[in-house]
Amino acid sequence: MRVLLFGATGMVGQGVLRECLRAQDVESVQTVGRSPTGQLDPRLTEIVHSDMMDYRTIEASLQGFDACFFCLGVSSFGMKEADYTRLTYDLTLAAARTLARLNPQMTFIYVSGSGTDSSEQGRSMWARVKGKTENALKSLPFRAVYLFRPGVIEPLHGIQSKTRMYRLIYPALKPVMALMRVLAPKQIVTTEEMGLAMLALARRGVPDRAVLGPAEIGALCRTPGGPGDAPPLKPHAG
Repeated sequence: MRVLLFGATGMVGQGVLRECLRAQDVESVQTVGRSPTGQLDPRLTEIVHSDMMDYRTIEASLQGFDACFFCLGVSSFGMKEADYTRLTYDLTLAAARTLARLNPQMTFIYVSGSGTDSSEQGRSMWARVKGKTENALKSLPFRAVYLFRPGVIEPLHGIQSKTRMYRLIYPALKPVMALMRVLAPKQIVTTEEMGLAMLALARRGVPDRAVLGPAEIGALCRTPGGPGDAPPLKPHAG
């Protein structure tokens, strides 16, 4: 399996990259981002690309992939809707439309968020924009599109968020996350589980389900034929 990964330097992306490089059936991983990851692995190729709205100069390097794990994202805190839309909807669709044209047999997995508004009509700005992004992705001619809506994400294996506010908050939240693991295990996922679930979907798919919340993400890591196996992908239109 050949994997294309966007957002590999972010908290989720770091976890996904780790699991990709640990998976025996992943032949190669190529990252695309504005900065290198600093990781060294014979299966890893990195493309440092400054303009994440235009991929014409690197299209030749974006072909022949089985899956794309799109983990790029920004916090909406303090942002105007137009700016957040550009960095969420416009940026994501610029990449996705290019990849759908170059890799129509690709499985595309997008990290969205719990509470996303599929109607695009709600009061929450970020939820409307995420909903608009999800809806646009589902219309693209990929082999499959899956939308991850994690709630609380617990970073493991020394992974940290690039966002300063989150780096300050997460250490204080460790006791809360430990309690959630006991009282509400279906509302929290780890960075490791995010990566394992993406790999499981790329391998075999999930019929009749495009949106996956924390419970579904966690379940993908525990089902037979999951992260350690590689059965054929089942067609799924998203």
